[in-house]
Amino acid sequence: MFNRTSLQAAAALASISLLSGCGVFSDSGSTEEQRIVVGTTSSPTTLDPAAAWDNSWELFRNVFQTLVAYPTGSASPKPDAADCRFKDDDSRLFECKVHDGLTFTNGHKLDAKAVKYSIERIRTIDVEAGPNGMLGSLDKIEVTDANTVLFRLNKPDATFPFILATPAMSIVDPAEYPADKLREDGKVTGSGPYVLDSYKEGDKAELSSYDNYKGFADRKNAGVTIRYFKESEPMVAALRKKEIDATYRGLTSAEVVDLEDDKPENKGLQLVESTGSDIRYLVFNSKDKTAAKLPVRRAIAQLVDRDRLVNNIYQGTAEPLYSMVPKGIAGHTTKFFDRFGGPDPDKAEKILRDAGITEPVAMDFWYATDRYGSGTAAEFAEIKKQLEESGLFKITIHGKPWKEFQAGFQHGEYPVYGRGWFPDFPDPDNFIAPFLGKENVLGTPYINSRITDELIPKSRRDTDRAAVTDEFTEAQEIMVQDVRLLPVWQGKLYVAAGEDIGGGERALDPQTVMQLWELSRRTSW
Repeated sequence: MFNRTSLQAAAALASISLLSGCGVFSDSGSTEEQRIVVGTTSSPTTLDPAAAWDNSWELFRNVFQTLVAYPTGSASPKPDAADCRFKDDDSRLFECKVHDGLTFTNGHKLDAKAVKYSIERIRTIDVEAGPNGMLGSLDKIEVTDANTVLFRLNKPDATFPFILATPAMSIVDPAEYPADKLREDGKVTGSGPYVLDSYKEGDKAELSSYDNYKGFADRKNAGVTIRYFKESEPMVAALRKKEIDATYRGLTSAEVVDLEDDKPENKGLQLVESTGSDIRYLVFNSKDKTAAKLPVRRAIAQLVDRDRLVNNIYQGTAEPLYSMVPKGIAGHTTKFFDRFGGPDPDKAEKILRDAGITEPVAMDFWYATDRYGSGTAAEFAEIKKQLEESGLFKITIHGKPWKEFQAGFQHGEYPVYGRGWFPDFPDPDNFIAPFLGKENVLGTPYINSRITDELIPKSRRDTDRAAVTDEFTEAQEIMVQDVRLLPVWQGKLYVAAGEDIGGGERALDPQTVMQLWELSRRTSW
């Protein structure tokens, strides 16, 4: 029978399992027995942290270290390669003392100079729509002694520790990574729990334990093979055939529902479910002559039926979202529902007619075919159907693989396109700030001085992140008026695995990044 486990019940279930003698998870056994094979539809776009503000982080977290990170069970940054703290009351001086004895996998020393080098090359290379976008508050970095680095910020920023905890800020070896360009030899030199032994793009990554690793990760396996799938169907088939031990990212809602069914092919499988903070939303390109029209955007917002979409396409594995800040994060609202209410073709028609738009509006919608799961195509077909049923729109759908898709939206080629957002850190700032400003993750400027120059700076003065709700509520009121972004749904996360695999309930950090070291194999039953 297929077992479904929620994170909330995971600890209790683990205790029951041990007490009942069902089995234990251990580091004993041969290396081969303790090797875990994980499947995913989310492959890296790059092996260089200076270029990645995407799901490449899933690999980075396991082969690199950051100054601070999220040990299992923590929702705020804790020491990883260093002990860090603000040295002032204004949140502008952040000091980190690198732990003694850290080395990269090539034996080179990891020290304060390596930290400074790693962060500064992100700024120097400045990849378009890359992680430099998170470093807007950083003024300069100083090395005050061999193990101490001081970050001077140009303005108060209580979120800076969260930024340093992202895998984009991974520490790299200056001898292996050029200061002014990306590393392109297909190799990785880190100091994390694992060594990347080999990597074949779109196929697999082979990771083995790094014996000289010094950090908080408590490895429960001897190594991991990550297999990359273009579609989820063959990934699920591989899980059932025991060719892989677990899956992460990419299961469609239909597959989740099917895997829950008590049928022979699901025997020996388990499912770990967690409430996700990942969201899906539409982006309207202000440079496109049609998408730039506010009445057009508002009419679309008036027509999209989130309940119908979630029920028809995602079958309970997602829920409607009316806020760029999802449920579970301070600052979540229902502002889009408050403004537009339920789907209403008559109201949408009035919005267009009042603007002098009397003919059906022709628009092109774009999505990534291989990034957010196989259900994305069906989702966009449903959105097209909803808009065209009103008689007010004529929608053409296009899909491209992520690398091509990413290049397209970064160059402003798409009038409307779909994006997913997996949080850099669990704070409302991270669901607002990355999308605003001239340079942002959208590839199209979104300028609003009230948000960028007043509300966000005010919120960043407060280290009590639960106390910044008012600023982000107002920011979202403005975003509802603009409709440059349209939140659609909030997802749930699933780790499907064989029943002999433990640790799935501990493997996802607050950034929804897979901590592979938590996975282990049951050694008795």
